[in-house]
Amino acid sequence: MNLARFPRRRYTPGFTPIEFLPHLTALLGGPEIWIKRDDLLGLAGGGNKTRKLEFLVADALAKGADTLVTVGAPQSNHCRLTLAAAAKEGLACRLVIEERVPGTYSPDALGNNLLFDLMGAQSIRTVPLGADFAAEMAIEADVVRAAGGVPYLIAGGGSTPLGALGYAACAQEIMAQSFDLGVAFDHLVVASGSAGTHSGLLAGLTALNAGLPITGINVRRPRAEQETNVHKLAETTAQLLGTPVPARETVVALDDWVGPGYSLPTPEMVEAVRLLASREGVLLDPVYSGKAMAGLIGLVRRGHFKTGERVLFLHTGGSPSLHAYARDLRDPALNA
Repeated sequence: MNLARFPRRRYTPGFTPIEFLPHLTALLGGPEIWIKRDDLLGLAGGGNKTRKLEFLVADALAKGADTLVTVGAPQSNHCRLTLAAAAKEGLACRLVIEERVPGTYSPDALGNNLLFDLMGAQSIRTVPLGADFAAEMAIEADVVRAAGGVPYLIAGGGSTPLGALGYAACAQEIMAQSFDLGVAFDHLVVASGSAGTHSGLLAGLTALNAGLPITGINVRRPRAEQETNVHKLAETTAQLLGTPVPARETVVALDDWVGPGYSLPTPEMVEAVRLLASREGVLLDPVYSGKAMAGLIGLVRRGHFKTGERVLFLHTGGSPSLHAYARDLRDPALNA
């Protein structure tokens, strides 16, 4: 797998840590639980989108772009990090925000919405659930061109074959760290949303013949739909890399922990966020990593992972949005 032939901007010096979680492991009483700290990636607040943007922004710069245009939900980590990359590179950035739950975007909200303002979004425009993202970004691109600029459009989550290369690179990183640590992992668990992270890992691990199965924890869609999306993007990512296409049966994206919908809190998510914060000092987010960890905890309690196995959880970041969910996450006993 030769990633060196693709232009790349580096926003993180070195590898992100892999750490053992002894207190969570002891509490759950099953497999060893480890964590890959992609919440510590570079750019403002870190998170998985940074890896994708390393390839996407390099492409934008190579094409002479002066403005990044992208889309996301309210409290979008992807929008936050795209803005951060734009600021770092001296580019403008325009956002299209899809209100997947009506009325959930407020320019006055804390969390990532505050950071959109601080990092100088040139434009923030909201659209309803189901809007045609390509058409909406084209509108923004036309505005940029009319002003004499050069736009570069980035799909939601940076989840294109080029963006997914960031997690093919992460697959290489995980295997190198596994060797250095002398720890062979039996399972990898990751949030599965716009599919770029899940698909990139799948393509990369397949190319490396790693034999490390991935369990995706879906945060938005029904399982069948999400698994189809993941496999399609893994296929096109593998084709870009020139490596074997992952088999369809290797794609798992469980939907048991989505709850009432994307970004909507669940008791299991709240438990997971509070457990990791109080037992390990690790901050998860309510939308992605919190629900993914809820899935991992649920699978341990079901006996899905065997005692003594080593499970690696990929922390996709997102903690800057925690403040926007304070009412859902606080312990009621503290306010009694």
